[in-house]
Amino acid sequence: MQYKIVADSSADVLALSHVPFANAPLKITVGEKTYVDNDKLNVPELVQTLRTYKGRSVTACPSPEDWRECFGDAERVFCVAITSTLSGSCNAARLAARDYEAEYPDRKVFVIDTLSAGPELALIVEKLEEMILEGRQYEQICKDIMAYLKTTKLTFMLQSVRNLANNGRVNSAVAALVGLLGIRIVGIASNQGDLQQMGKARGDKRALADIVGIMRDLGYKGGKVLIHHCENIAAAEMLKKKLQEIHADAKIKIDCTRGLCSFYAEDGGLLVGFETAK
Repeated sequence: MQYKIVADSSADVLALSHVPFANAPLKITVGEKTYVDNDKLNVPELVQTLRTYKGRSVTACPSPEDWRECFGDAERVFCVAITSTLSGSCNAARLAARDYEAEYPDRKVFVIDTLSAGPELALIVEKLEEMILEGRQYEQICKDIMAYLKTTKLTFMLQSVRNLANNGRVNSAVAALVGLLGIRIVGIASNQGDLQQMGKARGDKRALADIVGIMRDLGYKGGKVLIHHCENIAAAEMLKKKLQEIHADAKIKIDCTRGLCSFYAEDGGLLVGFETAK
């Protein structure tokens, strides 16, 4: 059985080591220039452009045709999509899956609305690869991955929410306060798949302490953690150290946000995907 994992680019994943993988890229338009969030994207250039551009920037999800192209000729496909609350990517994947299965009745596509973004999607992708390598059957993987999704969470720290405000994701009055006097927004991806503000903190140190507390309250007890940062490796390392002081054996990886997540996390932001206790 030929398996393939496909994720939209909000997962910040470009390749896997052992299972066929494809990236369905979102697009970011800044002024008259459109950036495609694929392996050729110059992320620092995008971040610099976003930092200096004063107008409104927008994003576009992959089309059903984009998703369909990623399927190739795989017999069993798992699609991992950014929350349907914030993007049409998941719906586009479902349309692509419907057409693919109609064209090839012996093939199957399972679409996962993660109700999240960034490193939580990366956790799902990694778990799918693990399950495939273990030799689990397709139907069992579909069941098990949805159970796993209930044990993962996303929290974040943002130094700016201008792009979120410009795209109607947060209140403009809140956006005006963030960044003033070092104010950071700390929040989570809710169970409904939207962004939920949990509080405000002054400076990275206080905000990171709040993130540790949020993770604890949501059930983190030393499982896997993926920290994705937008031009803020210092904060990512500080968070890793704080978590390891509490959970010495925790498996924590740090990576950079790519295009779509850099657009929403903005300069200095952190996105943190983590496993809770089962």
